[in-house]
Amino acid sequence: MFMSSHGSPELRRRILRSLVLCALALPAALAGSPAGAARPRDEVRALWVTRGSLVSPGAIAAMVRSAAASGFNTLLVQVRGRGDAYFSSRHEPRADVLAPQPATFDPLAETIALARAHGLRVHAWVNVNLVSSGTNLPLARTHVVYQKPEWLMVPRELAFEIARIDVRSPQYLGRLARWTRAESGTEGLYLSPVHAGAVDHLVAILDHLASAYTLDGIHLDYVRYPGPQFDYSRAALQEFRAYLLPEMTAPERARFAGADISTLVGLTDVYPQRWGDFRRSRLNTLVMRARTAIKRHRPDLLFSAAVYPDAAEAARTRLQDWRTWIENGMIDVVCPMAYTPDATTFAEQIASVRQVASGQPVWAGIGAYRLSSSQTIENIRTARRLGADGIVLFSYDSLTRPPNGADYLSVVGRAAFAP
Repeated sequence: MFMSSHGSPELRRRILRSLVLCALALPAALAGSPAGAARPRDEVRALWVTRGSLVSPGAIAAMVRSAAASGFNTLLVQVRGRGDAYFSSRHEPRADVLAPQPATFDPLAETIALARAHGLRVHAWVNVNLVSSGTNLPLARTHVVYQKPEWLMVPRELAFEIARIDVRSPQYLGRLARWTRAESGTEGLYLSPVHAGAVDHLVAILDHLASAYTLDGIHLDYVRYPGPQFDYSRAALQEFRAYLLPEMTAPERARFAGADISTLVGLTDVYPQRWGDFRRSRLNTLVMRARTAIKRHRPDLLFSAAVYPDAAEAARTRLQDWRTWIENGMIDVVCPMAYTPDATTFAEQIASVRQVASGQPVWAGIGAYRLSSSQTIENIRTARRLGADGIVLFSYDSLTRPPNGADYLSVVGRAAFAP
């Protein structure tokens, strides 16, 4: 039904427009069905559950009961939010907000036990590169931002200044945090996939999750760069030079032999395409290593990733080449974050992802926090008509507190999931 992503761009656009028009025109014709479209029995009906709902046994129990009563069948629970653990971890500190709870309290284990009793599947949602707020740094001195500041991404704007600071000095982390606080578009401090140690660290976490818990899947988020102006850390720039070295002529090697930051940054200006390709390839390597670690223990675990809906824009502005992840079988499910409040744009995004996915499972990520319950219901229907294999609402937490309130999920469930 969907043509290969390598076909004519104009033909792909025409097919996409036709799919969107059909999806938007069908509601009236299918009004007799409460779901608006046929639903496969194995349709994923999921909620993203942020770490704020994992802070106590009572909060977890309320969340599981609400999800089950509203007709959802899958929970994506955020067990690594900012380089911390909402599970029993050997590699990262326990989340600060869990301090009032007994040391034996394991939010992930508690969620799995209760979810199983209600017939729900559980996926561990892991924030990959984003590891700290720039405003509130972690309390635990064992946190990765204190232990390995050299793994943190650096923006180009800060590269020259921060290169003069000893990376092990508190001033290094402090300067990076202050810059991040001043930049409203940057959500926090990110680890860099260019650093082999940072990737090893993530892989160890995923390996533990896959082996120690009876999960149904592992879901990656923030598996991207904050923007194309990252990572200009000295170590990453040195890695790029080493990557290019075999292809350089003798004069080029002499020209870029210096260790000063101006020389290293200059190399990215001379080879901008290669610089982008290099950073994307390192992120691709991270995803492949993550998959290998997960599948080594549990080949049946679903490995999914939240992505920006426009594949070309994601690769260009976030260096997130999820098209390659799909084409090379590196992930099992792609989950586009189609958070737009506009119904037509939502349909276009899901149709576009379905084309790129070319038969691979797609779970439509719906930004329900921005929508009325009726808008969310309509987006669920649209996703079904476009062939999505499931939907994920963002997020349980935002939909069960003001201004939405306790009825939002039940309203959606009755309209979209009722038999």
